[in-house]
Order: sequence, then C-alpha cells, then structure tokens
Amino acid sequence: MAIAPPRGRPNVKLVRGPFLKFEPHPDHVVDGESFRELCARLRDAPEPPLLVADLFSGAGGMSLGLERAGMKVVFGADHDPDALETHAHHFAGFSAGWDLGDPAVVAEVGELLRSVEIDVLAGGPPCQPFSKAGRSGMRHLVRQGIRDAHDKRRDLWESYLEVIRLAKPRVVIMENVPEMALDREMFILRTMALTLEHMGYSVRARVTEAWRYGVPQFRQRLILVAMRDGRSFDWPQEVAKKVTVMNAISDLPVVEGGWRPKGGARGWAEYDGPRTDFQRAMRRGVSDNSVGRVYDHITRPVRPDDLAAFELLDTNMRYSQLPESLKRYRDDIFDDKYKRLDGDHLSRTITAHISKDGYWYIHPEQNRTLTVREAARIQTFPDDFRFAGSPTAAFRQIGNAVPPFLAEAIGRQVIRTLNAPPQRALKTHETAGKLASWFDSDPAWAPWLRTGNRWHAIVGETLLGTETAANVRSVWPHLAKLSSPPELLVNRETAREVASWIGKDSDLEQLILAARRSEESGTPWTVNDELLAELVAEKVVSRVAAELAMIVDAEGEEPVIATAGALRVAGRFELGRERWLTNRNTDGRLAIGRLIGFADNSRRAHLGLIALGATVCSPKGPDCGVCPLEEWCSYERADRGRKDDSPTGA
Repeated sequence: MAIAPPRGRPNVKLVRGPFLKFEPHPDHVVDGESFRELCARLRDAPEPPLLVADLFSGAGGMSLGLERAGMKVVFGADHDPDALETHAHHFAGFSAGWDLGDPAVVAEVGELLRSVEIDVLAGGPPCQPFSKAGRSGMRHLVRQGIRDAHDKRRDLWESYLEVIRLAKPRVVIMENVPEMALDREMFILRTMALTLEHMGYSVRARVTEAWRYGVPQFRQRLILVAMRDGRSFDWPQEVAKKVTVMNAISDLPVVEGGWRPKGGARGWAEYDGPRTDFQRAMRRGVSDNSVGRVYDHITRPVRPDDLAAFELLDTNMRYSQLPESLKRYRDDIFDDKYKRLDGDHLSRTITAHISKDGYWYIHPEQNRTLTVREAARIQTFPDDFRFAGSPTAAFRQIGNAVPPFLAEAIGRQVIRTLNAPPQRALKTHETAGKLASWFDSDPAWAPWLRTGNRWHAIVGETLLGTETAANVRSVWPHLAKLSSPPELLVNRETAREVASWIGKDSDLEQLILAARRSEESGTPWTVNDELLAELVAEKVVSRVAAELAMIVDAEGEEPVIATAGALRVAGRFELGRERWLTNRNTDGRLAIGRLIGFADNSRRAHLGLIALGATVCSPKGPDCGVCPLEEWCSYERADRGRKDDSPTGA
C-alpha cells in the first residue's frame, strides 16, 4: 500500500537568478611552478606576511578573516565549484577543486605546501563517526605514534592531519562544529590533539560562541589552534557587547520578497549609508562608485499563505501557535518551522539550510525571509564580498562559512603569539603523567577503580564514593567480594548488613535492583554498555557510576566524565578559579580532556583527576602541597601572590 505524503508539504523553490560569474584574482595560479614563484615573491617583500593554506575553504570566510588579520592566503581547496569560483576571485594563488579524501592528492598537497614552507594551515574538515572497533584500532596506532599507512580513502580529518605531517606549518587552525569534539569519548578531538603533540605541536581547543568576537548570531564553533615548537597560545580578548541583528542590517533598504534589481547580476538597490559601527565596518571596502549601492539584496518570493503567516508571527511565536489554516507542515515535527528573528538580539545560527527555504530566518520587521546580503552581514562578510553562482548557491556558501570576524580574531592572536617572546606550553602527556603517577602512588583511594571490574566500580562508587578514607578501608574488603551481580544477589543479606554500617541501605537496594536487571538481561556476569545505558535511563544507577565503570574497563570506551571535583580542578588549574565553566558538557569536558590526554595512561590520569577533586582540591580550598599539578596550577600561583601581597606575607 502506498504511503501518503505529509499533509500539504510544498515544493519549496530554489532562488533563481541572477547568476554571478567571476574572473579569477589577478594573482591566481594554476600549476605548482607558478605557485612556488608567487610564494617566493611574497617572501621577498620587505615585511613578508605569513602564508596561509585554507583547506575545505568554502567561499573563504576563514581566508578573509586571516587576511584581515595581516596574513596572505595563497592556497584554497574545496569540492563546491561555486565556492571555489568565489575563493579564486577574492584570493591569490591556487584555488583547487581536489579530492582531499584521495591519499595521492593528500600527498601532492602536503608536498606542495612543504615546498613553499607554508606558515599557517587552516581548515574545517568534515567528520564521520567511528565504530567502536575502528576506534580501538586507531587509538592504539595513535598512542604508539604510528601512522596508518595502508592505501584507503581517508576520513577527511585524517587527511587534514596527513597534510600537516607533510607540510609542517608553523601554525594549525581548525574550525568545526562542536559535535566533532563532544561525543562521549571526545574521540576525534583527543586523537587529533595527541597526533599533533607527536608532531611537536602544542594544542589548545575551545568551543567558542562567535558573538563574543562581534558576530551577530548565536553560533558555537570548535576552534583548535596548534603551535609548532611548543609555543603557548592564549585565546583572543572578547568584545565588550553583543552586536544585534538590527545593528547589522537596519541600514539595508526595504525590499519585498522576490524583488530583483534591474540589470541582473550587475543590478543593485539604492543605499543611503551606514548607521552603526558594525555597518560602517561592512562598507569599508566598497569602491567610491558603489557608495550609494548595495548588491545581492535579494531573496526568494513569498507565497500568499506564507505572507499571511508572517504577518501574524512575532519573535516569540512558534509555528505550532499559528492558525491551522496557515500550517503546511506537521507542527508536532516542525514546531519551530518558522522563526522571526528578534532585531534586538542575536540571530539564530546561519547554516546552509538557509539555501533550502529560509523559514528559520524571517526578517525582524519585514514579511519575508532574509536576503543574500543580510545573511552575509550576519556572517560578517562585508558588502564588497560577492558569491559566485545563483542566490541559492550564495546562501549555501554563506551558511557553510567561518564568520570572518571570528577568523580575524584568531588570526590576530596567532600573529601576536608568534611575535612575542616564546613561552612553552604545557602538553597533555605531562599533566596526564603526573595525574596517573599520583593515582598509582596511593592504592587506598577508590580501590574499586583499580580492579578493572565494572561491577566493582558501580558498587564502590555508589556506596563509598563520598565516604571517608577510614570507612573505605574498613568496608571495601567486604564489598570487594561482590564482584558480579549474581554474587550480590546470593549474598544480599550480608551486603545489607555492611551497607547499614555506613547508612547506605537505600543505595544498596538500588544495586540489588540493578543486579536483578542484569539477571533479566540474560548476561548476568557481563555489565555491558547497553545494560549500563538502561540502568542510567531508569535511574537505577547514577550516570557517574556508569561512566566510571566504562573507564576502568581496559577494553571499553574512555568517556570524559565531568564530575564536580574534576571540573573544580580544571577551573582552578586553567584560570585560578573554579566558577569559569559556562557549560560542563562543552568547555568543562574540553578542559578535562586537555589534562588527561589520550595516551596509554589517560585512564589512570582521568581517575587521578577525579580522585584529586574528591580528596585534595576540595570546595573549601585545595591542599596544594600534595597536588601533582601544583607547579603549573594557576590557582596555586594566584594564592601565592595573594599571600605575598598581604601585610604580613602570610
């Protein structure tokens, strides 16, 4: 039987014409010899700029930002032909439509960039998830510093690492979606960081909100910066206040949906001039004969039923609240299908989806979706930057781009770092080594995490995770005999008596329930990932206890666990205070990952960090004298400074 399509699903048309075609940049090159000659000329300048290669460049948001910071982009590569034409028009050098998933192409790119001693390699490689089996094999190779040399089409982030290995740039800048880093194990990010450290780089990574660098939208991005020769990199200073949507676009003329200027691709809308500092920055590169013009201020037509919906829609209204007669989509699935942007706040993230229908981006005051120029403004592309292809292609290029303002802030900080006296950055193998050794030195702490037994980890963390050392010493020998769910069920009366000694009767009953669930699963001797997920979902076992169980199992994943204690250590270590983490699942886990690394000792380092937060780095104040991270810790240095500045020096 045929399945009926969703109610009233429309055929949303692409935005037609005008189609822009561009000539390449005057210094565009098409072969390796010309490329090397161009780079040699730039090197011979009185003040030679840093030379940049931008892989997965798109239209050139990263390229534009780095050039505005003072660098020179000489190489771009992307698979989108419209984006490649845009990049070739605006930037010198190579703009190559090469397949960076092909090992032969990767080798050619790496050697070409090495031949000109490229300074900065930038890019945002797409990432695909790995199977657990694939992760296990790759984890072993990375930890041993071994390169997977067999001939296969690489995942593109692996290709990116291979180009770095071959080209040996002074600086690596990577931009990507936060999801690349924030899976349970943070596998790709930790793999990249360890691989780069093997190559001699120091690595910093952060999930950054683009609005903190003047971008008028809520856009979270993962930024990784790696400096060769171990230089320390600090993040650039943030802007004082947010730039709102109307700060960015209020100067652009009123147009109706579907409006097109006379003259096709050469047509324009009349323009009265900028009103805000942001708008003046957007107009800075406009030529004298275009001062009264704005290009690409066009968008898709508005259907009559959409117009009726847009007229009712305010910034707080959801699609599901529209009258039934105006709904063309199921509101249980598309609750936020239409979104009018709030002119006094940030835009929602501009993504490539804007090329499909634009309903997420309805103008704050006009009953239409955003124009190409408005979307470009919100991404911080200036008004003299135009996009090859159709308006639909332009929207796609804009949505896929790195905001130039964000790239410029990173680029300026890179230049400052390279021009400053070198300061050695701390690498993860150093902090991880200290944490692992400290954990190994005191077997009395959390013995349930040392046996490699998942059930031990759950029992010990549930019953003894917050107990004193004395209670642990007296109680654990009895609990250690309960090494599997069946053994708890057989000995549950004895276990109840032991739990009563420390007032954990109700917690023990939860463990008995968990053991019964294990018995029902048909594999009572195996506490596998699926059972753990079910126990957490049913609130039988705490998430922390389940994740600790995964860490102690040498064959399983290594999830990065953001316990309160681990976050406290990371916050004090990084900035001298614990209340700096805006989100424990983003910057908190990244900070923890940076301390524990991904080498062979990362499990023990992670357990050591958790132990440190539970026993030494307490909420009331740390016992710095016994902390393995004391010599590098910002909190310890700040505390020493406070004592030195006190009247008594005490």
